[in-house]
Amino acid sequence: MNARDEPLMLKRVRRRDNVHLYLIMLPVLLHIFIFSYIPMYGIIIAFQNYFPGRPFLSFDGSVDWVGFKHFIDFFTGPYFTRLMRNTFILSFFYFIFGFWVPILFALLLNELRNGLFKKFVQTSSYLPHFISNVVVAGMVLSFIDPAGIVNSFIQWFGGTAIAFNTEPRYFAAIYTISTIWKSFGWSSILYLAAMSSIDPHLYEAAKLDGANRFQQMIRITLPSIRPTIFILLIFAIGSLFSANTEFIMLIYNPSLYETADVIGTFLYRDGLLGGNFSSGAAIGLFTGILNFTLLYSANALSRKYSDYALW
Repeated sequence: MNARDEPLMLKRVRRRDNVHLYLIMLPVLLHIFIFSYIPMYGIIIAFQNYFPGRPFLSFDGSVDWVGFKHFIDFFTGPYFTRLMRNTFILSFFYFIFGFWVPILFALLLNELRNGLFKKFVQTSSYLPHFISNVVVAGMVLSFIDPAGIVNSFIQWFGGTAIAFNTEPRYFAAIYTISTIWKSFGWSSILYLAAMSSIDPHLYEAAKLDGANRFQQMIRITLPSIRPTIFILLIFAIGSLFSANTEFIMLIYNPSLYETADVIGTFLYRDGLLGGNFSSGAAIGLFTGILNFTLLYSANALSRKYSDYALW
C-alpha cells in the first residue's frame, strides 16, 4: 500500500468505527426530515391565494399565483409596526433579563456543598418547566387580579389596587417575570453539565495559590463554561422575533393588544381563525427568514471574535 492510499484507508476505518453513532442519529434525522423538511413544500402557498381543497401545485391553471402580494400587504398593513415592535420588545426583555439568570443560578448552585439541599433546590427549580402553560397562565392571572395576592401586598403597604390585566404598560414585565420563573431552572441544566466536566485539579491548584471560592468561580468555572454560554447566546439572538406565543395568548386580552399583540398571536387570529392561510404562510416565512438572518449574523460575529460558533 502506497502513501496515497493511507488517507483513504483511515477514512474507511473511521466510518466503520462510527457506524453505531450514525445509527443512533438515524431516528432523529428521520424525524427532522419527515416533520420539518418534507412539510416545507407548503411554503409555496405564501405566493398564491390558497383555499382548502385547492392543490398546492398544479399546471392546469387552478392555482392562483399572486407573487409577493401577501408580503407587501403585511408590510404595509396597519399592524406591522405594532407587531414587530411588541415581538422584539418582549423577546429582547427576556433576552436581557433572562439569559444571565440560568448562568448565575448554575454558578451559585455549583458552589453548594450540602448534597441534599443542593438536590432539593435543583429539583424545585426544574418543576415550573413541567407545569403546563395553561396552569401557569391561570396562576399568573389569579396573582395579578385586582383581588389577587400582588394587589393584596400593594394595598398592605398603603398602595391602591392596580388592574394589571387591563393595563398595557405592565404586560412586558408580567410576561418577562413569568417566563423567566418557568424556564430558568431547566435552562441551567446545560451549564451545570458543562461545569461537571471541569478538571477538579484546577480548583485544587487555585486553592494552593490562595484563591477563595468566589475567585475560583470567576477564574475557573465561568471561563470553562464560556463555549456553552456563547452557543446558547447565538440561539437566543436567533430567536429575538419569536416570543412565546402560546403563553401570551393565554394571558392577554384585547385591551392589551397595544403591547401584547405579537406576530404569532396575529398570525393565529388572522391566518388560522380568519382562514387567510396564504397570508399566514407569508408572515411565518418572513419571520423564519428574519430569525435565520439574526442567527447567521450572530454565528458569524461569534466565530470572528470569540472562536465559538455553531458552524
